[in-house]
Amino acid sequence: MFRHDKQLLHEVGIERVNPQYAVMLQEQLGGSNGELKAGLQYIAQSFRVRDPAIRDLFLDIGAEELSHMEMVAHTVNLLNGHEVDYRPMQGGSIQAHVLSGLAPVLTDASGFPWTAAYISVTGDLAADLLSNIAAEQRAKVVYEYLYRQIEDRKVRETIDFLLNREEAHNALFREALNRIGEQGSQRDFGVDSQARLYFDLSSPGQYFGPPQPTYPHFSNPSGKTS
Repeated sequence: MFRHDKQLLHEVGIERVNPQYAVMLQEQLGGSNGELKAGLQYIAQSFRVRDPAIRDLFLDIGAEELSHMEMVAHTVNLLNGHEVDYRPMQGGSIQAHVLSGLAPVLTDASGFPWTAAYISVTGDLAADLLSNIAAEQRAKVVYEYLYRQIEDRKVRETIDFLLNREEAHNALFREALNRIGEQGSQRDFGVDSQARLYFDLSSPGQYFGPPQPTYPHFSNPSGKTS
């Protein structure tokens, strides 16, 4: 069961209308590394998880990502302003004036519609956790790029909050990966000498030694492994 609370997870605001930046921020609303993708991916993955703690983690983070999506949509709405008028608009921002009446829509910054093809669900807990760690890392990168391209203090405060929450999710997924140990695809079954060969196919020289397959393990912030 999902329940909507009318209060935003974190209040948003802007110092001035900026339709061009609204187009850029659309990337985190309907893009391949955006909040809708993350929320639906974690919720979809949860349906197959047997570990109750990790299932709850996926659902909790998935629900929070949907609240992030709500924050992004509100910010886009504020940045677009209130007047449907193409004349002051630069190239790339006209769609909001002729298709959606300035409403935030589920498209990326280039106007491409959101698609379920962005979602990664394998049914294997290790593979899904690694995918989620990568998703959080990519989301951080996009927010960092967005942060650099706006001087609006209130928008920056919103992005800073979202950046920190993505880092929190990243750390939680890493902790969950440590927790599952050698389950699922982490098991070292059927691995023979072929898994420990390095093919040196570039010149000059070999910079890495033969691989030593093992399941990933992440250190916590204190430097101790869990």
